[in-house]
Amino acid sequence: MEGFRFWPGALCASGQAGLLAEALQTAEQAPFYRPVTPGGRPFSVEMTGMGPLGWVSDRAGYRYQPTHPVTGAPWPPMPERLTELWRELTRWPEPPDACLVNLYRGPAKMGLHQDRDEEDPSAPVLSVSLGDTAVFRIGAAGGGPTRTVRLASGDVCALTGPARLARHGIDRVIVGSSTLIPGGGRINLTLRKAGPASRQT
Repeated sequence: MEGFRFWPGALCASGQAGLLAEALQTAEQAPFYRPVTPGGRPFSVEMTGMGPLGWVSDRAGYRYQPTHPVTGAPWPPMPERLTELWRELTRWPEPPDACLVNLYRGPAKMGLHQDRDEEDPSAPVLSVSLGDTAVFRIGAAGGGPTRTVRLASGDVCALTGPARLARHGIDRVIVGSSTLIPGGGRINLTLRKAGPASRQT
């Protein structure tokens, strides 16, 4: 699909371990929680975040906000290695201001959806996979057939240009395909420019 960019094995083993350590440290300050849809249905994925803004979902709707919905504290800062990866791979002129941290364990998955809550829908979305391999599904924004891509630990992908509003989701996680994460599972780090642009792009 035009605009879907994929860098298999972009992170070496030490790079994966370093990012995982920072993600787990984030979770100590901003604990993983299980959001609910506006209709009150719990997600199967647990979430937290890093950076000035974090994405939340509850009965009031989907949105970005500067504080953790459970603790009320600001989100922890985003690691420099993530902003460097964003600069290197997306070449976007502004830094990301949100990093969603999703934890998949057991049967957790995510249905097809579009990322539409960002103020500038032309800014890319960059996704980093850690831990167990995920079966990622993607299809055109307007509907039609979809295809699957396996995202292994250390793989990076991006939604850009024509694929920025692509429908995408996680069909399942292949349990036990990685030993990176203590207790098993997959952590997905998704970098976004969620707030308004501060300069012309």
